[in-house]
Amino acid sequence: MTAIAGVVRELLVRYLDAWTPGALHGARGATFAHGWTGAPDAAAPEAALRVFAEFADRLRGRRLAVLLVGPTAVEVARPLAAIQAELGTPPELSVHAVEGELDGKLPVALKAAGAAGAPLLAHLDGAGPAALAAVATGKPAEVLLVSSTRELPDPPFPLTAHVELVNDEARLVTFATRQGKSLEAFKNALWAVDEYAGVRYRDPRDPEGHLLDISLNPHPGPLRRELLAHLAAAGERSVTDLREFTLTHTVYRAADTVRVLTALLSAGAVRRTPERGRLSGDVLISPR
Repeated sequence: MTAIAGVVRELLVRYLDAWTPGALHGARGATFAHGWTGAPDAAAPEAALRVFAEFADRLRGRRLAVLLVGPTAVEVARPLAAIQAELGTPPELSVHAVEGELDGKLPVALKAAGAAGAPLLAHLDGAGPAALAAVATGKPAEVLLVSSTRELPDPPFPLTAHVELVNDEARLVTFATRQGKSLEAFKNALWAVDEYAGVRYRDPRDPEGHLLDISLNPHPGPLRRELLAHLAAAGERSVTDLREFTLTHTVYRAADTVRVLTALLSAGAVRRTPERGRLSGDVLISPR
C-alpha cells in the first residue's frame, strides 16, 4: 500500500460515515460501487464493509449492494464473506463481484443491481466517460474518482472538487455530486484525514502549486490568493457568494472563507459594507 492509497482509503471511510445514514434514510435501496482499471486497493472494500456494518440497524427493510468491478474482482471479493461473517452483517448487505474492464462492465453491473433512481456512491480509480455516465443514473449520485494529474476530469455533475495528493508521486482526487451538502461533507472529510508519510494536498487550480499539509486548520495562503483574484475579476461579492466560491472552486471548506476574509480585512487588502458588525452572509466584500 502506498501512502497516497492510505489517504484515499481514509478519505473514503470518513465520507462513507457521512453518506451511509442519508443513503439509507427514506430509500428502499442504495448502492456502493468500487471499481478500478489497474491494480486494486484490496483493503478498500473491507474498509467500506466495516463502515456499513456500523449502520446495520438501518438496513431493516432496505438493501445495500456493494459492487466490485474491475480486473481480479472475484479475487478481491473472496475474503469478504469471512469479513461479513465476522461483522455479523445482515443479508440486506450484499457483495457482488463483476470481473472485467471498468468502462464496459460498470454500466451493466449498476443496471443489474437496480441502482438507477436510488442513492449511489461510486469510488472509481481510472474510470472513463462510460463509467461516469452510468454512475449519473443514481438519485442522488456521487463519485469519488482517482486519476492521474495530467488533466482535470469532467464528470456529468454540477458540483465538483479537485485535489492533488502529492509525495514522491501524485494522484488527482475528484469528488462530484449534485448536492451542496455532500460537497461540504466531502471537504470536511478531506481535512479531517490523518497525515500519512509526508502526503500533502495541492490545489490543481493554484497557479503557484503551493503544497498544503493535511490539517484541520490548513494554511490559508492559496485561499487568500484565490479570493483576491476572484474579487479582482468579479468585483464586489457577498460573504455568502465567497463561501460558495471557496466550496466549489478551491480545495478549502466554505467555513475557511470567513477566517481568510477576517485576515484580509485586518490587513486592509479588501473592504466591507457595512464597515462594522458581524461578518454575516449579506456583508459585501470588495477589492481595494
